Amino acid sequence: MALRKIKLGKYICQSEEKNSNLELSIENVRGISTQKMFIDTKANMEGVSLKNYKIVRPNQFAYVPDTSRRGDKISLAFNNTSESYLVSSISVVFYVDEKEINPEYLFMFFNRPEFDRYSRYNSFGSAREPFNWEDMCDIEMELPDIDTQLKFVKTYLVMQENQKSYERGIDDLKLVCEGYIEKLKKTTECKEIGSYLELKRERNSDDKIKDVFGVSNTLKFIKASSTVDTGNLTNYKIVNHEDIAYVPTTHMKIWATAISDRTEPFVVSPIYEVFGVKDKQKLNPEYLFLWLCREQTIRYAYFNSWGSARENFVYDDLCSIKMPIPKIEIQRSIANIYKCYIERKSINELLKNQIKNICPILIKGSIEEAKED
Repeated sequence: MALRKIKLGKYICQSEEKNSNLELSIENVRGISTQKMFIDTKANMEGVSLKNYKIVRPNQFAYVPDTSRRGDKISLAFNNTSESYLVSSISVVFYVDEKEINPEYLFMFFNRPEFDRYSRYNSFGSAREPFNWEDMCDIEMELPDIDTQLKFVKTYLVMQENQKSYERGIDDLKLVCEGYIEKLKKTTECKEIGSYLELKRERNSDDKIKDVFGVSNTLKFIKASSTVDTGNLTNYKIVNHEDIAYVPTTHMKIWATAISDRTEPFVVSPIYEVFGVKDKQKLNPEYLFLWLCREQTIRYAYFNSWGSARENFVYDDLCSIKMPIPKIEIQRSIANIYKCYIERKSINELLKNQIKNICPILIKGSIEEAKED
């Protein structure tokens, strides 16, 4: 038959392979995101034994059974590389019978929002609501024959490869920016930026501006949450075009900062620091922002943050940051390359989302084609 209804458990098998002989090291440790990918772990690995970590071999899957506090999504990933990874011992690692189910096809099945809804609905518990192995095995799915699976997987993989090619071009742009900056550090005197800046303290005293934004750790302004009381914004600080705002708190080694590309003013929380460039013919705001976004600057901000419960990077310390300030034409050129990098990076994220969103269409298409055979 070209199409049959199956229970997934008949075709998948758990892997309990541990890193007991320390075959893999800390460089191989990965986390599992709700975006269905392996990511660099955020856990503090200092002094942690890796012997109990599970190994995820190529063409194997891993997921975290706990679905609570994950935005109604399940953390699951497929190792489509030639490397082996290590994941926490609480993760479930499994592989598929490739004679019956293509692993990339199964991964497309998992990438559908329907699967997230199914796994969340079928999670049970108190403090933690797990989607157990038995629940995974109990999944029913319509399965086309292997040739039909491969046909639609090929479409999926071609789209992925196109996206990755685009992504490699983005990395080249980033290298160009970093190369320019490293060269400038060696050829141009570094100066403290404080004399080029002005602190902005203008408040929304007449309460006319109702657009409220926050600063994300992705270095962008984002619409504030609906919990903000827009009926009283008189104490909020005004941000104008090309002003820069940052959150002084550097909790979890993150310094959230952003530059405004909006023509209309908006407001941010009074706890933010807002500043601008005094003379844009001497210092380009976007060139300045590029420097502030560098990992080295973020580490500097964290290192120079002080406090007890909350560590703050104050404006006076920001003014002490040193950077090369070449001719304005050079600053603009570097800033334009960086803007191009940011725009393409945003397009790349859209491409990745489109590929993910097409998974339900490909799965449905494969089922419809199998029905016709």
